[in-house]
Amino acid sequence: MKIAFGIGGAVAFSAVALISSGVASAAPDVVGQKYGDAVGTLSDAGIRPVVSTTVGERLPRPQCVVVNQVSRTVPPPPNSGGGPTNQVLLSLNCGADVAHPGVAGFSAGSPEGSKASKASAAAIASAQAEASAAQAAAEQQQLAAEGGNGG
Repeated sequence: MKIAFGIGGAVAFSAVALISSGVASAAPDVVGQKYGDAVGTLSDAGIRPVVSTTVGERLPRPQCVVVNQVSRTVPPPPNSGGGPTNQVLLSLNCGADVAHPGVAGFSAGSPEGSKASKASAAAIASAQAEASAAQAAAEQQQLAAEGGNGG
């Protein structure tokens, strides 16, 4: 009878341990998001984000990219009567989006670097198109002004 109770107690304890540890592991995946967005996502899920490591200092913290996350449950202080706190430890990259000579950042071959590289190329192309359109409009205005004055 004592053996059965001991085994039953161990099974019940294991079940409680699995249930309580499952809360922290249910954190939404925020790897690849900017820190500002990740904080909102985790807070909405009732989980407290904690920055564990930061690499680089070029970007303001809300713009840093989350490169890793680890869920943990912190037990309450002894004799406090409080409950455990669910946390997610975040590792941030606050360097450049894509590495360049002398500038730390993601490798262009990584998923993050490839995405940043494509976004950067699209932004450059858009800026060049806007500049070309503005230059063409300015040239047309100048021609119109010369045509009106020359006649």
